[in-house]
Amino acid sequence: MPDHFETIYAQHADLYDALVVREDYQGNILTTLQSIRPLAGLDIVEFGAGTGRLTLLLAPLVRSIRAYDGSEHMLAVAQERLHAAGYANASTEVADNRQIPAADASADISIQGWSFGHCCGWYPDTWRDEIGKALAEMRRVLRPGGTAIMLETLGTGRETPQPPTPALAEYYAWLEDELGWSHTWIRTDYRFESLDEAERLMRFFFGDELAAQVITNQWVILPECTGVWWLKT
Repeated sequence: MPDHFETIYAQHADLYDALVVREDYQGNILTTLQSIRPLAGLDIVEFGAGTGRLTLLLAPLVRSIRAYDGSEHMLAVAQERLHAAGYANASTEVADNRQIPAADASADISIQGWSFGHCCGWYPDTWRDEIGKALAEMRRVLRPGGTAIMLETLGTGRETPQPPTPALAEYYAWLEDELGWSHTWIRTDYRFESLDEAERLMRFFFGDELAAQVITNQWVILPECTGVWWLKT
């Protein structure tokens, strides 16, 4: 049986997009990415693009961005939004993170957001192997001197960073301690249009407990911590 997020990626792209467009209202993601490597004029390969949250953020700045995701359903939303915005330098294609149809040494930056971490739940016994294949793909598509960047959750509804599960904590430690990725964390808080919207979306994606916290704390602005990891080749 597919888990909750597999079902979302296959059937609920519009709801997913309604959630993620509310995240990072202060613009900390782009500021952090620019501090790792200035984006102007670069070629980007994006893994696990989903509905295009990072794609749309980067497209106005970069020379090109090729966005890949395993869900055609999710990418249809991304393509529609890119077309509406008129970004001719952006393309989308269905592909598995572990086998991206991009040429060797064709990108200055490879990037993924909130995608690889799902392997910890989907492949509890072999997640290192599965994520390792995707990391190898990130390195393969980079030109000499390129930069790989990853973003993953460090807690929804949290004001300070903490991996939501022991498996994610192990994954993050593996990146830092064994593979040598640099790391920082940022706040990427959600700002919803109303308390009702916040409660409804949090309940659908994260369950009754977080939805109850939204009501108790009156969270129209809901705290979120995001980890950013990068490796320069």
